[in-house]
Amino acid sequence: MAHWLLKSEPDTFGWDDLVARGKAGEQWDGVRSFQARNNMLAMKKGERGFFYHSNEGKAVVGILEVIAEAHPDSTADDPKWQCVDVRAVKPLKNPVSLADCKAEPRLKNMVLVNNSRLSVQPVTDEEWDVVIEMSGG
Repeated sequence: MAHWLLKSEPDTFGWDDLVARGKAGEQWDGVRSFQARNNMLAMKKGERGFFYHSNEGKAVVGILEVIAEAHPDSTADDPKWQCVDVRAVKPLKNPVSLADCKAEPRLKNMVLVNNSRLSVQPVTDEEWDVVIEMSGG
């Protein structure tokens, strides 16, 4: 099963906002990058991802789950833009910052470390385990 990392600015839509949506979750809309969209097209229901606070905080703060596979983004006029629905699973025991990820040699190939602007990105199983370890959980 694949893992992912989804980024959002906490002042726009943060971890607490996703938690507040409960089991119903939220569509991960507004993505206007073909690479990020293609990553969402590859997501399968039940896969897990990290919720990353960008701009402010710059840290992985929680774990989310894909609850609906790619479908048209309701915020787009063009049907080429797709999104998935996600729900919060649990917060990380301790947030893992971008600086921490960059300092960890085992994460040197992680997309977050090398292309921190991509808003939806894959995470390998090894990277997933390292970030979970770094979070204390």
